[in-house]
Amino acid sequence: MLLADLLGQVAGCFPRRETRQSCSQMLSGLLMELDDHNCWTIAEAIGHRGPHRLQHLLSRAVWDDQQVLDIAAAWAAGHLDDGDAVLIVDETADEKSSGTAVGAARQYSGTVGGIALCQVAVTLTYATGRGHALIGRALYLPGGCAADEEHRELAGVPEEVMFATKPQLAGALLDRAQALGIRAAFVAGDEVYGGRELRRSIRQRGMGYVLAVRANHAVTTGSGRTVTAAVAAGLIPGRAWHRMRTGSGTKGTRHYDWAMLEVTSDDTPDGHGEGHSVLLARRHRYTGQLSFYRCWTPGPVPLSKLIAIATARWKIEEDHQLSKQVAGLDAGQVIRWRSWHRWTAICLLACIYLAVAVALQRQHEPGSELAGLIPVTVPELLRLLRGIVIPTPRRDRAHRLHWSAWRRRHQHRARQAHRRWNAYAEATP
Repeated sequence: MLLADLLGQVAGCFPRRETRQSCSQMLSGLLMELDDHNCWTIAEAIGHRGPHRLQHLLSRAVWDDQQVLDIAAAWAAGHLDDGDAVLIVDETADEKSSGTAVGAARQYSGTVGGIALCQVAVTLTYATGRGHALIGRALYLPGGCAADEEHRELAGVPEEVMFATKPQLAGALLDRAQALGIRAAFVAGDEVYGGRELRRSIRQRGMGYVLAVRANHAVTTGSGRTVTAAVAAGLIPGRAWHRMRTGSGTKGTRHYDWAMLEVTSDDTPDGHGEGHSVLLARRHRYTGQLSFYRCWTPGPVPLSKLIAIATARWKIEEDHQLSKQVAGLDAGQVIRWRSWHRWTAICLLACIYLAVAVALQRQHEPGSELAGLIPVTVPELLRLLRGIVIPTPRRDRAHRLHWSAWRRRHQHRARQAHRRWNAYAEATP
């Protein structure tokens, strides 16, 4: 069984059998059909008498969450590798109601559509023609949080963790993937990750890149003239634009006009060859809106290859959506550094299992479109697995009555504690 194989791979990360069992049960609970995913709802669903074992798993139990994720990432790459992998970096955010959560601050995120109180995590997806999966994450600690000693102490941030930019966190994720033996020819990412420092480090790792850049990004043309990407796009002859299919959605095939312009490399590491550096431009077929990508390859590659890598970036957006939808990545009510990393590790473990399961199922159903079916999706496969591989939530009367009493008792004690605190605060000069 695929899930048993994955859990067997990570079993050595847990010194105690009880901890290993709790992790397995929590993974199953994350994949159950629940209204919400947190220690209370999962504990009730898997048959525990209270949330304490799962809370202990996330906060105090002895186990290596990063090693679990590393092993799962290598396991996923072993199943998905087709010799043409792309590593994709991006970020995702979760809105928070309180600034006590580790890394929570008022900051910009495209996920929430502006500035909001949220946590931001830099993520890494491994994508091939067989499938794709989130294999890494790093919590972004804003400068204010990193410098706030009270926040660090309350959130349990390790002393060795200092402020790092999002591109630096992305570079660390790429380093870890490479150390695990996960190989890819290219790295893709959005505008946040198009800076020179990360681009140079990608080349030092022996990979090419296709990274989005802003319209005001400076490039040097072959003639030696330095202009913005928007101005450079105006130098492309009309005959050089090609309308190409860049994927299919629920509303049909998407087409854009694409062109590339050779530019001078500005990120060559010491001792490395120049290679081939181009500016890739995309134009919307109706509005004319332009998007730009800075690209580097060791040798010349066709336009279609660069387009395929640029459009592969959207796979990480799909991974973000699915990880929150099916595994509760954004639902963990955790506020401390260790708990956040453990919750996200188990969520990604569940997502990696589903990604590989879908890839293998699609290999067994190569003619689904001929049968009038779309290829199996993660949500659809999860519906099939529930009740077969994934156990059903415990719903017997005695268990539900016990949990109802437990919640009410806990809420009563919390209410009393708040009243005592308010009385103390009012009486204190």
